[in-house]
Amino acid sequence: MGGVPSTPRWGGAAEMRPAETAEYLIGALVGEKSYPLASDYWQKLLESPLHLRWPAHRVLQASQLFAQNNCKTRHLAKILVHLAWCLQECVSASGVPSAALVRALNALYISSVFLKYFIENAKSDHFEELHLSLDENEAKPTSFSKDQTIEQLVMHSVLSFLGKVDVSTNTYLLHHELLNFMLIAMSTQLLSGPSPGPDDSHPLIDAMMVQESSFVSLVVSKLLLNYIRRPNFPIDSSSYSIFSEVNQTGVLQRVGSAAANFVLLPFNLFVGSTGEATRSPLAENSLNVLLILIHYRKCIETDYVKDRGDHSSEPLPKEDACFSENPYCKALENAQDIEFDRLDVEGNVQNGPLVRLPFASLFDTLGLYLADERSILLLYSMVQGNSAFLEYVLVRTDLDTLLMPMLETLYNASRRTSNQIYMVLIILLILSQDSSFNASIHKLMLPNVPWYQERLLHQTSLGSLMVIILIRTVKYNLSKLRDVYLHTNCLATLANMAPHVHRLSAYASQRLVSLFDMLARKYNKLAEMSNNKMHMPNGESKEEDNLPEDTTAELHIYTDFLRIVLEILNAILTYTLPRNPEVVYAIMHRQEVFQPFRNHPRFNELLENIFTVLDFFNSRMDAQKMDGEWSVEKVLQVIVINCRSWRGEGMKMFTQLRFTYEQESHPEEFFIPYVWQLVLSCSSFSFNPNSINLFPVDLPLEDSFVGEDGQKLQSGGLNGLEQQVDVLA
Repeated sequence: MGGVPSTPRWGGAAEMRPAETAEYLIGALVGEKSYPLASDYWQKLLESPLHLRWPAHRVLQASQLFAQNNCKTRHLAKILVHLAWCLQECVSASGVPSAALVRALNALYISSVFLKYFIENAKSDHFEELHLSLDENEAKPTSFSKDQTIEQLVMHSVLSFLGKVDVSTNTYLLHHELLNFMLIAMSTQLLSGPSPGPDDSHPLIDAMMVQESSFVSLVVSKLLLNYIRRPNFPIDSSSYSIFSEVNQTGVLQRVGSAAANFVLLPFNLFVGSTGEATRSPLAENSLNVLLILIHYRKCIETDYVKDRGDHSSEPLPKEDACFSENPYCKALENAQDIEFDRLDVEGNVQNGPLVRLPFASLFDTLGLYLADERSILLLYSMVQGNSAFLEYVLVRTDLDTLLMPMLETLYNASRRTSNQIYMVLIILLILSQDSSFNASIHKLMLPNVPWYQERLLHQTSLGSLMVIILIRTVKYNLSKLRDVYLHTNCLATLANMAPHVHRLSAYASQRLVSLFDMLARKYNKLAEMSNNKMHMPNGESKEEDNLPEDTTAELHIYTDFLRIVLEILNAILTYTLPRNPEVVYAIMHRQEVFQPFRNHPRFNELLENIFTVLDFFNSRMDAQKMDGEWSVEKVLQVIVINCRSWRGEGMKMFTQLRFTYEQESHPEEFFIPYVWQLVLSCSSFSFNPNSINLFPVDLPLEDSFVGEDGQKLQSGGLNGLEQQVDVLA
C-alpha cells in the first residue's frame, strides 16, 4: 500500500492525493463527479494495478456511495461500455496482449462487484437504478450500432470473447471471470417469482437472448467444450504473464468475497499449495451458465395482459402465458455429433449455424461427473431435448458408463436430493422407451457392483441391476416418502423393460416377486382400514386409527400399482419365459402371495396367466420322481428343462404397456428455481438470501430425500408421465 492512507476519503479530500493512485481512482469512480466516456480517467483506472486491501465495511461504504451517485454519473453504464471495448480489443488483437487483458480484468472486477450490489439491493422491479444509458448531454460514441443498447453492447462483447477466443494460459482467468460476470448479470432472476410473468425485468439476460444465432451457437459449443475438456489453471504461475509482477490479492477481488458476498476466485485461489487440479472451476462455471441460459424463459405480453389494463395486479393465468423462443435451448437441441453428419443421411438443410460436438467425449465426461447434480440435469436436457444425442446414447455398447453412476445415486437415495432422484428416474424412463436399450442392458455383464452392500453381486447383468435398484427405490419410497410420482416413474420404467428381459438374475427375480408382496400387504392394510371406516357408526373414527384423509383414493392408487406389477410379470412370462427360468422359480417359490387376489375383479385376468404358468411347472414337478427333498438346484434344473418345451398354450395376450415421458406445459416453474438452487449450492456464487423470491429461502437449498411427510422441494414439471398402450400385432 506504500504511503496510501488506510482510510478512504471521498470527495474533496481525495483530490489532494496523486491522481495515479488506486485509492483516488476508486474514490473518483464512486464519487459525485461524472467522467465522460472519452476521459483519460478511464484509461488510468483500468490500467492501474488495483492492489488495495479494504475491509468489508469500506467496500460496503464504497458500494453505497456508488449507488447514490450513479443516477447522476452513469458510471456503471460507462464502465460496462469500457468493458465491452476492452473485450473487443482482446478479440480483434492477435495473441491477446497482456495490457488488454489487464484492462479487461480490471473492468470485469469493478463492474461485477458493483453490478451485483445493485441487483441484490434493487428497489425497483425493472432495475431502473442501474441506469444503463448515457446522459442525454453526452454524445453517443460512433462505435455504437444503431439502436444498440448498452446491455446489448456489453453482452455482445462478452459472448463474442467467450465464443471466439480459445482458453489458453493467458486467457484462462479472463474466461473464468466473464462466466462469473454472466452469473451476476443473470441473477436478476433470483428477485422474480417462480412463475415468469410479462412484467419481469431481466435487462442483461434478455440482451443475451437477442444476439445473432452465430454467437449463440459459438457460446453453447464453447461452454460444452469447457465442460468436456475441463481446462485447469496453469500451475506454473510464472507463465501467466499478467501476474508476473502481481503477488497480492487486489481490492476488487477482496470486494467480491467480502462485501458483494461473491468469491471471484483470484489468481491465488487457482494455484493451491499442493498444485493438484482435482476440480476445474472453468468447467463448473461453464456448466452453471449453460444451464441457466437454456432454461430461461421470457414471458411475452398477450391479449389477456393488454385487456386487463396496465395497472392490474391480477396474475396471468398459466394457460394464457406465452414465451419467446430461447435460442440457447434451440442450439442445444439441434447440436450434432462432430463425427456424424445427419445432413448427409436425411438430406435436410439446417437453418443457421449448427453446434457440432464430440458426442463420444460428452458421453464419457457425463459418465465421470454424474455424481454432480448439475451433470445429471445436463444429461436430462440432452436426452430429453436432443434426439441426435439420445440416439447416440442408445447405440453405445458401454451403457454402464452412464447407468452405473445413476443407479448408485438411486442406491444412496437417503443422501441425495429429491430433485436429483427424480431427474435420474426420468432419464431412465426416457431411455427405457427404446426397445434396443432394454435388450442391450441385459447383455452387458458386470463383474461386480462394489457399492451394493446388501449382498455380493457377481456377474450380474446391467439390466438385472437396474431392476434391483428400481425395486429398492420403490421400497425406500414406500417406507419414507410415500410419493406417488416416484412409484409411478419406477414402475413405468420396469414395465417398459419387461418384454425385453433376458436371463434376469435370481436376486432380481426374487425382488420382483417381493415387490408384489410388499404392495399387496400395503393394499390389504388400506382395504381393511377403508372397510372399517365404512362400518363405523355415523362415520366416526378414532384418533388413534390415524386414517388418511382419503383412504379410498390411496387404495385406488395401490390397486393401479399392483396391476402394473402384474402387467410386468405377465410381459416377462408372455414374451420371454424360456429365457427367464429364475423368474419362474421366484413365482413358484412365492406362489401363495398371488392366491388372495385370484378372484379380484381388477387382477383376475392377469393372474390367470400366472396360474397357467404355475400349473404347467407344478405338474412337471409332480411328475418327477425324487429321492429325498427338493433342493433349489434340482427345482431350477426341472424348470430349465421344461422351459424348452414351453409353448405358451392357454396364455391370454394383453395389450403391451408402454410408458413415455412428457414435460409439463410449464416446465420453467420447476427448472428455473431448480437451476439456481444448484448454482447457489454447488458453486462459489452466492446471493443475499433476503433478496431471493425465486424459491423459498427458509428451506434448505439441498432438500434431503428423507422426511415423514413425503414432501419434496419443487416437484412440478417432473410428473408429466403419460401412458400409451400399443396394441400387439
